[in-house]
Amino acid sequence: MTDTHPNIALLCRFDPANIAAMADVLSEDFVWHFVNPKLPEHQGDYVGLAGLQDFFERTQDFSGGTFKINPVSITAVGDELVVVHVKDTMVFEGTPTEIDAVVVWRIVDGKIAEAWDIPAVHTAHPVRAET
Repeated sequence: MTDTHPNIALLCRFDPANIAAMADVLSEDFVWHFVNPKLPEHQGDYVGLAGLQDFFERTQDFSGGTFKINPVSITAVGDELVVVHVKDTMVFEGTPTEIDAVVVWRIVDGKIAEAWDIPAVHTAHPVRAET
């Protein structure tokens, strides 16, 4: 039996619907880096708990409240980095869409210091209706 890496255990607490619950695990100078050239008005750095809350509120507003994170895998890389692969779903320009993304988290002294959100913007695809 293998123990869960402490940084993975920390990230399992992440809930974009309740960012306030993350206050005790974010460093004071936390930065969320969002990289998406197809959404230049949302691309950039979001600082602190308020910045992270703003990013997810804007994402929910942008998607009409449809944005959902669907985890695929999570891998600790050493004692500082964690790489998470997700398939985000949302309604984009009126079309239900799925997009792969990778978030690289940097954790220092038991606190989340930084995260890079990198969506695969050139391969997003419409979600097929279930039959």
